[in-house]
Amino acid sequence: MYRLAADVFNDTAMILDCISPALPKAPRVVLLSFSSVLRALCGVAAGSSKASLSAHFAKCENLGELNAKDSSQETIISLLGMLAGSIVVSQISSTFAVWSWLIALLSIHLATNHAAVQAVNLRTFNRQRANIVFSNYLDQGQILTPKQAADRESIFEWDGIMRWKGSSNLGKAKIGISLEQLLHAVGQSDKTTGSVRNPSVSLEQLLQLYDQENYIMWFDGRRRTAYIVLKEQVSSNDQLKAWAHALWIAHRLSSRNLTGTEATAAIVLQLLAESLTKPGDFMDRWDDIGPVLLKGGWDTGTANLETTSSFRVRVRAAKLS
Repeated sequence: MYRLAADVFNDTAMILDCISPALPKAPRVVLLSFSSVLRALCGVAAGSSKASLSAHFAKCENLGELNAKDSSQETIISLLGMLAGSIVVSQISSTFAVWSWLIALLSIHLATNHAAVQAVNLRTFNRQRANIVFSNYLDQGQILTPKQAADRESIFEWDGIMRWKGSSNLGKAKIGISLEQLLHAVGQSDKTTGSVRNPSVSLEQLLQLYDQENYIMWFDGRRRTAYIVLKEQVSSNDQLKAWAHALWIAHRLSSRNLTGTEATAAIVLQLLAESLTKPGDFMDRWDDIGPVLLKGGWDTGTANLETTSSFRVRVRAAKLS
């Protein structure tokens, strides 16, 4: 998504630069400033996405070699582009021709980049790929390959959205949040003191429920949002499990047509308890997924689910004197 977004930012900046001479001085300054902002965004998006793509293609721990070859190719392509540009510019004399060539070349640029992004089959899980693969496994018991998941993946998707097999929006999930955010989600916040009162479920209940897990998850039916707190010893597999668990609960509530105020805390707590202990429920389906994911070609050692600064909590049993 960010690789293609970088190209969109850059091409938009080029169009704004071409429009700016036709404007008065004040609007021109604003337009050129906005163009510079877009180029800065392009640099950030392109640089961050390049790191992930380079790590994906460096399958033999040859990241340095890959980056060196990539830089050499960029240099050659830039020189060829300058040569081709010099030839094209020498043949253009009218304003209509300039804009025609600009729009045509930018369209080709975006179309080829769109095709290139779609051709990449990443083996790590982001939020959208987790939705696609885990919902298919929990529903049918089959693991999609990275190629099959890429065919179903959209380039642009709202961050944190949970979907069941590409269906409509089931809600949102926030992973790696602080314990404070979780407490505010289960109770009413006092704006003056910041304290929480009248919690719909106690923290003690959640700690007991997830005593054997490396995460704590609660689903707010009214807000249609899953809140996931990660414990200190959490692994990438635990993060994937927490996301799949939230997706499973959102699907169960949706399949029962329990939305909004109908999804009470008692119902959600019951579903959570059943999903962890009831035979044939979430935990039973998840236990065998590890080897199946590896066999399907997925890299479970990296979980790209946290998109912002995240937190870890340390949970220790109290010692009674």
